[in-house]
Amino acid sequence: MEDQTKNLILATVLSFLVILAWFVLFPPEIPEEATEGQTTEESLLDTAADDGLVPPAPADQPLVADTPAAEAVEAPRVTIDTPSLQGSFTLRGGRIDDLLLKGYRETLDEGSDLVRLFSPTGTQEPYFAMHSWVAETGVTAELVPSTETVWSIESGETLTPETPVTLVWDNGAGLIFRKTISVDESFMFSITQSVENTTGSAVSLRQLGEIRRLGQPDTRNFFILHEGLIRMSDGELEEATYDDLQDFEVADARVTVAENGWLGFTDKYWMATLVEKPGTGFLSIAGYEGGAYRAYALSPTMQVAPGETASYDSRLYAGAKEWEAIRGYQNEAGIDRFLDSIDWGWFFFLTKPIFALLHWLNGIIGNMGWAIIALTVLIKAILLPLAFKSYVSMAKMKELQPEMEKLKERAGDDRQAMQQGMMELYKKNKVNPASGCLPILLQIPIFFALYKVIFVTLELRHAPWVGWIQDLSAPDPSSIFNLFGLLPWDAPDPNSFVALIFIGIMPILLGVSMWLQQKLNPQPTDPTQKMIFAWMPWVFMFMLGGFASGLVLYWITNNTITFIQQYAIMRSQGYTPDVLGNIRASLSRGDKSGDK
Repeated sequence: MEDQTKNLILATVLSFLVILAWFVLFPPEIPEEATEGQTTEESLLDTAADDGLVPPAPADQPLVADTPAAEAVEAPRVTIDTPSLQGSFTLRGGRIDDLLLKGYRETLDEGSDLVRLFSPTGTQEPYFAMHSWVAETGVTAELVPSTETVWSIESGETLTPETPVTLVWDNGAGLIFRKTISVDESFMFSITQSVENTTGSAVSLRQLGEIRRLGQPDTRNFFILHEGLIRMSDGELEEATYDDLQDFEVADARVTVAENGWLGFTDKYWMATLVEKPGTGFLSIAGYEGGAYRAYALSPTMQVAPGETASYDSRLYAGAKEWEAIRGYQNEAGIDRFLDSIDWGWFFFLTKPIFALLHWLNGIIGNMGWAIIALTVLIKAILLPLAFKSYVSMAKMKELQPEMEKLKERAGDDRQAMQQGMMELYKKNKVNPASGCLPILLQIPIFFALYKVIFVTLELRHAPWVGWIQDLSAPDPSSIFNLFGLLPWDAPDPNSFVALIFIGIMPILLGVSMWLQQKLNPQPTDPTQKMIFAWMPWVFMFMLGGFASGLVLYWITNNTITFIQQYAIMRSQGYTPDVLGNIRASLSRGDKSGDK
């Protein structure tokens, strides 16, 4: 067996095995759903007791009580209306608990529902954010606003980017609390909480931001995608699944942040994150309690002297994981490593620049499909020097073919003599037999990085290309089953197992492009090699048929450019591939070379 053929088979088999591994699913055990109101948050928040950032709360006071009965009484609501968001928040606790994303729909179907991020209690999947207070000294828990306090509107009617809303609550004992909620045109809320002390003695308290998610979220359970807690603490990124949160110990739950941090919950395309002011220390707490997944940002103790007013500023990001918006908050608002809220994966050193380049190309071209093609051209141009060296080596290997055949005849069954003779032949002619597989091996990390980009980034979701390809993040919706729409019945669901058999147009083009690329070289004479090469394009065709259309488009473009490059380079070295002849030979049943 020729060494370059061995290398090609090895590289292809390795590619096949690694790509196949990405299909593996690790379904987590689904915990039993609990109902809200099982316990109070005392255990999670009381972990601050020995932390040093804040003193312990009084043990006999429930810090944030869950009272479902009280929640049953509907409180007035304030409408939220921005270019990116619509919904409302309730005056009970000032909870932001009704949030729809205007720019995103559940499906491509006309009239499909807007994507819902937050839902109030009493719905199927309650999920909301709120900001309250925790009593310290000089005041008891019932005299500070909690998650159940019904606020009054002091100013504002509808929350828009131009009109913030201020809430007020007088505890009747000398403390007046205010909460001003504002929002920008994207997905960032700003919350300023203040307390005015009209009593004759000092009080101390803490501001508490919270995101609460009840029940078990509906996650994709795909191992390359993280969904669950995401937390940044002074430059340290932490990710924990919802199952992990249920097993959090005290040491896992709390992190003391000295200067910069944020935490919250992330889905594939959406997230809700508590963002503390850069340069501000706080206690970051996360866990599972009372039937809910919870994330807290607990401020240091605030001392408020008689006659004074103290305030605390914090933010909440609640919306789509738009790269440009998140990057703006990181670069302009100083939110430390906020772009890492997007799941870049292990190949972040490739996924980040690949997406940045893809985003830039899309901004110029205006279409993600053509941007993927342009990105592939640029990648192939960058790798051209290495490809040139590789293809030149392959051309020289072809020139050595007659001498290698003579060497095989002389060596007979003596494999050691054969190997030694081949190594001398390579050394004499300055040929590296391993260089032929380098372009294939280099495609593996690039393929994975682009796969990750297309799978997790929001900008590819529902992004059209041409004709029937209206979502580059989804598999090709066309199918052999109905002759690509010519027959009067629907194609199978692209995400179903049946669709992996009745594949679409793009997977077929992928198989054809791989098959044509093989025809740059004559068929192997060894029957086993011949069989492997004959099946390889069609195996990949079906295996990659269920992948995102954007990834298949990249692979087709890559194969096409590789074919052109290899043909031109090999011809420049005096070896002209007989493509048509090789095709005829592969289609001929009486191929004598293959029968040997």
